[in-house]
Amino acid sequence: MNNKKLMNKAADNIRILAASMVEKAKSGHPGGAMGGADFINVLYSEFLEYDPKNPYWEGRDRFFLDPGHMAPMLYAQLALAGKFTLDELAQLRQWGSPTPGHPEVDLVRGIENTSGPLGQGHTFAVGAAIAAKFLKARLGDVMGQTIYAYISDGGVQEEISQGAGRIAGHLGLDNLIMFYDSNDIQLSTTCHEVTCEDVAKKYEAWNWKVITINGNDADEIRAAIIEAKAEKERPTLIIGKTIMGKGALKADCSSYENNCATHGAPLGGDAYINTIKNLGGDPENPFQIFPEVQELYAKRAAELEKIVAEKYAAKAAWAAENPDLAVKMAEWFAGKAPQVDWAAIQQKANDATRSASATVLGALATQVENMICASADLSNSDKTDGFLKKTHALVKGDFSGAFFQAGVAELTMACCCIGMALHGGVIAACGTFFVFSDYMKPAVRMAALMELPVKFIWTHDAFRVGEDGPTHEPVEQEAQIRLMEKLKNHKGHNSMLVLRPADAQETTECWRLAMENTTTPTALILSRQNIADLPAGNDYAQAAKGAYVVAGSDADADVVLVASGSEVSTLVAGAELLRKDGVKCSIVSVPSEGLFRSQCPEYQAQVLPAGVKKFGLTAGLPVNLQGLVPAHEGKVWGLESFGFSAPYKVLDEKLGFTAENVYNQVKSLLK
Repeated sequence: MNNKKLMNKAADNIRILAASMVEKAKSGHPGGAMGGADFINVLYSEFLEYDPKNPYWEGRDRFFLDPGHMAPMLYAQLALAGKFTLDELAQLRQWGSPTPGHPEVDLVRGIENTSGPLGQGHTFAVGAAIAAKFLKARLGDVMGQTIYAYISDGGVQEEISQGAGRIAGHLGLDNLIMFYDSNDIQLSTTCHEVTCEDVAKKYEAWNWKVITINGNDADEIRAAIIEAKAEKERPTLIIGKTIMGKGALKADCSSYENNCATHGAPLGGDAYINTIKNLGGDPENPFQIFPEVQELYAKRAAELEKIVAEKYAAKAAWAAENPDLAVKMAEWFAGKAPQVDWAAIQQKANDATRSASATVLGALATQVENMICASADLSNSDKTDGFLKKTHALVKGDFSGAFFQAGVAELTMACCCIGMALHGGVIAACGTFFVFSDYMKPAVRMAALMELPVKFIWTHDAFRVGEDGPTHEPVEQEAQIRLMEKLKNHKGHNSMLVLRPADAQETTECWRLAMENTTTPTALILSRQNIADLPAGNDYAQAAKGAYVVAGSDADADVVLVASGSEVSTLVAGAELLRKDGVKCSIVSVPSEGLFRSQCPEYQAQVLPAGVKKFGLTAGLPVNLQGLVPAHEGKVWGLESFGFSAPYKVLDEKLGFTAENVYNQVKSLLK
């Protein structure tokens, strides 16, 4: 146990560095970082167990920051731990620096998650805690790590916090400890202007242990963490009443604490100078680590060396006793695509692609031991129950199952699955209706930014939801999600793989592509209604190229018919009518435009030859296909309005998604 004077000195060091980073950058958020410095210092100097030499150690504790605007606090803390240089801190928010305005996942630097959108970061922690419980049920207590999260007043207010709090308490995630930095100050108001809820009672109602402390008192923080780690039934919320901008002084040397102005702007001028002096720093040379603080963290490094050595020895003993499990653990954390007997999967003829997906999920549930599948209370409709029927749900005290019942909480579910992926060792998939992908977009974007291979299963893919009406009929959603295939991640790759299979067999192939995609998220967009199979002899393996010519197509075609999903079978039927008039047709299935545009130009030209008339059919916005069917070569038939409530076959007729309309449109095009 370190003495309080030293701990206060270290926390002040963090405050100095945080305020100085923001001041030099001329932008950022100093106040929250200064208030939270005491907690993070206690955590890193006395509790967090990690291997400074091996940032990928599976058994490390994990710290998930929710309020990403408090990046200066995290960077300063990690500098004390030797993960950043002082020069790197001084480059906060600058081009090419490792200290961006909000933290981006970087395990080498000790950053477990990208954070920024409030509420998501602590929900990632819930997912990581679930993953840890899941792996413990399969591997034993070889890791035994604690998942820590840090949340703010803003994060608590975000609606996602309800889902995260409910799930963590319901599942009894006693391996999760969350610090709530309760300073009652927001960007533009005090918290009292927007809420009067009792946060402690709220979390207690969700089955959390709640401890309320002075969040700027090292002794109280230490005692709370010790008490939380002793809890064996529930997650713990430590409510730390902190001071926004702790130690800050105005230009006239009056207190600048508990002031909204310190939340999102540099302290500035004399206020900055006075603050640094008040905290024991040198305004002329603020980027320093005090000698006694250096000594504190050198001592912690030595402690960690002993802790880690003991943990590695225990792991080695476990591996000797459980060689098969040791191999599995290594394979799972390697993040490679699992071995699946794809050839053995038998699909029903003319099936809905959601049902075909269920068939695949049934195979995955029995062949991929480290996979978790989730649904937002729709498993019997989005057909993730294909997975559930081969396992059982995760429940408090029993994580031997592999199905995560998230309840009606699509965004929470998605973020939990992202947290599982961030933890490592687990393949995560989650399902709901495609129209409800709207709730999930912020999480999908974060998964893409962090390059996490979460599988998003979206069913009921078009207006053919039918009688449920326009609220349940996705029209613009496909265009929105396919934009992610056009957006590059920071490695220069498509940020997401989006797949809309044309029939049951193509669904198997698309699932294979999803499972083999270990570097980005994947979306599978699936039909509610049955779909006629593509012509016999179709080479479904070509789906891996993103677009391909369907079997039975004519050589030297007069027109190329282009679609994805269920519309491909409509084109096949339309082509039969056209051929009776002597029109030669090539039919192209495009499960993924992103994949297709990644192929060589020669292949693209082979599938979509220049100068040949083209007709596209999409149950979404015409823009879905306009990149493949340019206006000077043809036209796209799609929807330009919301859907309607009626049986889907009636909607097909009314909206022009029939073989007859394909015939009429192509004949008009060829005049």
